[in-house]
Formats: sequence, C-alpha cells, structure tokens
Amino acid sequence: MDRTTKHNKAMAKQKAAVDEGIAKADIDRGVSVLLTGDGKGKTSSAFGMVMRALGYGQRVGIVQFIKGEQASGEELFVREQLPTVTLYQMGTGFTWDTQDREGDISAAKRTWAQAKGMLNDDQYDLVVLDELTYMLAFDYLPEAEVIAAITGRPTSQSVILTGRGGGQALREAVDTVSEVKEIKHAYRAGIRARQGVDY
Repeated sequence: MDRTTKHNKAMAKQKAAVDEGIAKADIDRGVSVLLTGDGKGKTSSAFGMVMRALGYGQRVGIVQFIKGEQASGEELFVREQLPTVTLYQMGTGFTWDTQDREGDISAAKRTWAQAKGMLNDDQYDLVVLDELTYMLAFDYLPEAEVIAAITGRPTSQSVILTGRGGGQALREAVDTVSEVKEIKHAYRAGIRARQGVDY
C-alpha cells in the first residue's frame, strides 16, 4: 500500500470515529468548564471563550476574584471596548499581598453575591468566574453553595471557572476539566512579567 492510500484510509477511519462521536452528542445545553493547573493561560483561555461568545452576539458576564487592584490588559479592553460585557472585580488584589483574612472573606462574599446573581440570570449566555478556585481553597466561600449555584444555573447558560486546584467535588460537578501544566516559565529565569502577555 502506497503512502497516499495509507493516509487516506487512516483519515477515513478517523472521520468515521469523529462523525460517530458527533452523532452521539445529542444533548443541547450550556456547559461548565474548569480551567485549572499550575501553568500559564487559564484566564487567557477563558477570555478567548468570551471573544467566541461575543462573536455570536451572546451576553457575557465576568467576575474576577483576587484580581482588580492592578489593571490588566483584558480588564482595560473589556471596560473600554466591550460595553455590553458585565465585569465585576473583587478589587483586593492577591490574598498574599493583603494578608487580611477577614477582609478578604468579606470581599469574597460581596463578589460571590455578584456572581450568584449572574448564575441566576438566564439573560447571560456565558459567565466567567475567574480565580474562583482560590476562594474555595482558602475556605472563603462555602463549597456546597458554590457548586449548587453552578449546577443549578439556567439550562442554556455556560460557565467557565479558572484557578489552580478547586477540589475534587468541583471537578466532579463540572462538565469539562482542562489542566494547564507548566513545563517552563520565563519568570523562573528571572524575566519580568510582560505587559500584553502576562497581564
């Protein structure tokens, strides 16, 4: 068998497998996606999905836990160029900078109230809960309540969660889990975070 014939046969087999998988996926509803792991790119991936949703004219809400003290490129772009997107930030910065557990818990609860409102609103097609996993890891928010809100959201709504960890219960509750693994990072070689790439 020549190389072209072999290739065509392999591609035909692959296409049949893909087509079979597509045919089996007959449930039409929103999805929940957890982007986790120690690598760079979780928030960037979530914002990629924001752009995708906006391309279809969908309504998007973004809630950022932890972030908000220092402006990021995505925040500037959303606020200046995407007036239809609802953006709420906890605004306290990183918890290791504040070193104020009670203040952070209070801020997390206020921020969660905003997130919960979006998760209850069927006008939102996509909700991004950026860095939510830290709120569970630090025990700032009740895990059961968070999972109940995510799983009880409107049927047509999708939700993207980002951050390291998150716990086994959250992983089991969502539809898709993707782990971003760090292989190498410029920061470890002493290279400063780069505007437009890292923030």
